[in-house]
Amino acid sequence: MTDPLSPRALRLRDSGFKLTHARLTVLAALEAGDGHITSAALLEEVGRRDPGIGRASVFRTLDLFTRLSIIRPTYMGGSVAPTYVLMPDGHHHHIICMNCNRVFEFEDCGLDALTHALEGRFNMQITGHLLELFGICADCKNAPFKDEDA
Repeated sequence: MTDPLSPRALRLRDSGFKLTHARLTVLAALEAGDGHITSAALLEEVGRRDPGIGRASVFRTLDLFTRLSIIRPTYMGGSVAPTYVLMPDGHHHHIICMNCNRVFEFEDCGLDALTHALEGRFNMQITGHLLELFGICADCKNAPFKDEDA
């Protein structure tokens, strides 16, 4: 189980939400997924931890965590089902190879100035962002492009 004083649990509590057993169990399962987990894998992990937590509770918790910028759904590898990514400090960054679907994570996106400008321009407090860039990795650069339908 996640320590109730973890930064993500604190964000939940400090936003006025209760640290319920179901929420903390979903959070622990997300963290066990190493920052990236599909909804199917998350449901399986939550069920393993506590079979009494239902699908509806898991998806309500995912919605809440998304609104609080604890997670973001992303659609990597052409999947129609989201992969949920943890948002350390409210942001997360990927470069995704369009040929092999390998994901490269990086820390410094350099968006601080843009974020502050957008906050002023739109009179908003920006709480997070998910940056995904797409390209061809070095391993695939000279390889033939994969045709999934061939």
